[in-house]
Amino acid sequence: MTSSETIFDLLEQPWILARAKGGATVELSLSEIFRESGNLLGLVGEVPTQVFATTRLLLAVLRRAMHRAERPLVDFEDWQPLWSAFPLVDVEEYLVEHRDRFDLLHPSTPFMQVADLRTAKGEMSDLSKLIADVPNNRPFFTTRIGTPLRLSLAEAARWVLHCQAFDFSGIKSGAADDKRVKGGRGYPIGLAWSGQLGGVLAEGRTLRETLLLNLIPDHVFGEFVSEDRPVWERAALTGEEEVVGGRTPTGPVDLYTWPSRRIRLAVDGDQVTGVLVCNGDKILPQNRFDFEPHTSWRRSTNQEKQLKSAVPVYMPLEHDPSRAIWRGLAAMLPAAVRTTGEVPSRRVPGVLRWVAELRLEGVLAPDAPVALHTIGMTYGSNNSVIDEVVEDRLSVPALLVAEDAVDLTRVVLSCVSSAESAAKALGSLAASLAEASGGEYGPARSRAVESAYDALDPLFRRWVRDDIREGVDEDDVQRIFHLAAKRAVARLGAELVEAAPATAWSGRKKDGRALSATHAYKRFDGELRAALPKADDPTPA
Repeated sequence: MTSSETIFDLLEQPWILARAKGGATVELSLSEIFRESGNLLGLVGEVPTQVFATTRLLLAVLRRAMHRAERPLVDFEDWQPLWSAFPLVDVEEYLVEHRDRFDLLHPSTPFMQVADLRTAKGEMSDLSKLIADVPNNRPFFTTRIGTPLRLSLAEAARWVLHCQAFDFSGIKSGAADDKRVKGGRGYPIGLAWSGQLGGVLAEGRTLRETLLLNLIPDHVFGEFVSEDRPVWERAALTGEEEVVGGRTPTGPVDLYTWPSRRIRLAVDGDQVTGVLVCNGDKILPQNRFDFEPHTSWRRSTNQEKQLKSAVPVYMPLEHDPSRAIWRGLAAMLPAAVRTTGEVPSRRVPGVLRWVAELRLEGVLAPDAPVALHTIGMTYGSNNSVIDEVVEDRLSVPALLVAEDAVDLTRVVLSCVSSAESAAKALGSLAASLAEASGGEYGPARSRAVESAYDALDPLFRRWVRDDIREGVDEDDVQRIFHLAAKRAVARLGAELVEAAPATAWSGRKKDGRALSATHAYKRFDGELRAALPKADDPTPA
């Protein structure tokens, strides 16, 4: 380092956003975030995907700090002492040792950047290439219109980290020393690594608990990964690929900090005024489940055919923006995906298999709250633009994440299915009423299904948080949800029928089928009873 003007030390300068226990947002340095982790509720960011990227940065530091202290995380016995004695001294010593790599403006090794990155013509781009809430060619989505884009150094550090994790694909500026560049352009190599995932984090009551719940020992990954290294322990990045043609990740830490792009910030005093973003190291997602714990996985027979693979091929299960988290529990709960000799169609996130082990070992009490936090991005136009950020959070008791929670998991997934059937029944009612009055039934069905899920969403979340308990009677707990769900959807059905026009009541015939409000409501009542049968069961004495 040459002078104080070239330094923005991420160990000492505040740049990470977090939520204090009182609810206020605070900005802390990398060292402070670890020191204060027990007093913080969690991380926040300009966009939720910053939380995912920053959490994984902190986890990479933790894992490598333990390795440096000759306390590698091989199994549960290595992890257990950390729950009561957080390794703060080890973390601080590790960060100091690598301090130069955590300087955003270091002259030779700026944080997650390339110091001498340039194009053949020396161009730089405006900061819309870096900031995820300024999609290119869609400026009406931004709150930054009207002035030239500038960032503080702290905000720029967050966006550099985010870009390495979630940058979209498409044509990039061509780095002068990148042999892949043609005609000054860097042609698409795919999404940044985290952008390919349906991100899932396990969250505790504090940031410290969250970090420990996601600090997964080697044995969960299926092999020892002690030589796994983050980007700041590798050779300084250049404009070229680290290995021509791509390299294989060494473990989870490598994936947490994967350099998907080559980046250089343009700085004017204490402001960032521009950026250069070029292609970095390409990475493909097939069968990375041994090292990537923060996503569910789906088996892809299409990939197996394309690759002519003799073994099953699994791809990250991306989030569907139209579905609440609880509707996707079948792909997340360990007891829902059990191997019985057949090749499973899903693999649950490694982090939830680890949480299941913590429950089995007694670290987590049965009723301890565990928040499943889903975070991801969806992309459009061949993954070359960001469509939207996906985020949801569901609090569940730890017992539901246990490997042996087979019966309760079956009950919960049954109620998910019942809720979906109830929403479908309301959609059918709306479509029948529209058809009976001679209107368009497609939009009416969609609106009704959406309104059903709006009503069912808080009911399901409250039910799984408050009513799923150890020793609960399965029929009783199902009845609780079925009753609440039926009341909510029946009320919506009654409102639809009441609002139906007179033409729907007089009805008509179509293809020999009677269409009227009376017929529609009768079918709806039958479908709702079939969807939620426990609501009609007699209450036990």
